[in-house]
Amino acid sequence: MTTGEQRFAQQEFAGMPPRLFRASPSRLHAWLDCPRRYRMQYLDRPSPPARPQRAHTSFGVAVHNALRDWWDLPPGQRTAAAGAELVRSSWIDVGFRDAEQSLQWRGRAQQHVTDYLGQLDPARQPLGIERTVSLKTERLALQGRIDRLDDRDGELVVVDYKTSRSAPTDDEARTSLPLALYAAAVWKMFRRRCVRVELHHLPTGQVASHEHTGESLKRKIEEAESIARDAQRAEADYADFGVDSGRFPARVGPLCQWCDFRAHCPAGQAAGPEKSGWAALEEDRDDQRAEAVR
Repeated sequence: MTTGEQRFAQQEFAGMPPRLFRASPSRLHAWLDCPRRYRMQYLDRPSPPARPQRAHTSFGVAVHNALRDWWDLPPGQRTAAAGAELVRSSWIDVGFRDAEQSLQWRGRAQQHVTDYLGQLDPARQPLGIERTVSLKTERLALQGRIDRLDDRDGELVVVDYKTSRSAPTDDEARTSLPLALYAAAVWKMFRRRCVRVELHHLPTGQVASHEHTGESLKRKIEEAESIARDAQRAEADYADFGVDSGRFPARVGPLCQWCDFRAHCPAGQAAGPEKSGWAALEEDRDDQRAEAVR
């Protein structure tokens, strides 16, 4: 056991309050996805340079920014056409194969946003837009940002926008750790019950949802604390050994082809060729080609 781990274990054995682990839901997920990527992203200093942003990220950011800025407009100006203009003005032309592909996907983003906004009541102001929330437990100091927080006749609802190709399911809403932690944080901050979480899929207009209970939120918090404990123990080892710590193995799998840090990870490079910057936009076409070959 290393010095850092000994200090960590001694605190727990002596019944001392552990140092709070400060994290966001995305940081906790990064640890679960791959400890090696977690180390490079959050611990190594200077952090290894990440690859340039991919096209699907540019697409998603533009959509999220437009939906955020739309609510800053005066109610009378909150039209679907205004949403399309916000997409155009916030468009990020990064990661695409060429200008033609970028223009094509900008048009799709504008269509998704106008279709979605056409279903909303512009006068019904959400309680929060990209609202930062926080939650403290005996082990964890969590902070994250909610896409939208609705107050629907006294019921607080956590809304998360999705722009992926596949529509999320109710089961994904149920099992989502970030959504549950956001709901728990909202409940504590506003001192009002918050159990409903929703995934709003812009490409299809579908909504996946789940109604938590106080008990199910408690289980999600315990899950987050367990992840935090493992990451905190690994970080204690990193404090002694740095990049030579053995607690940050590469979790090799399909995600390696998409990893922003694969250029610095031989194990990830061996998992298969890197996906192009626009691969997530072209998967349907690639699937069709593969089917034709078969």
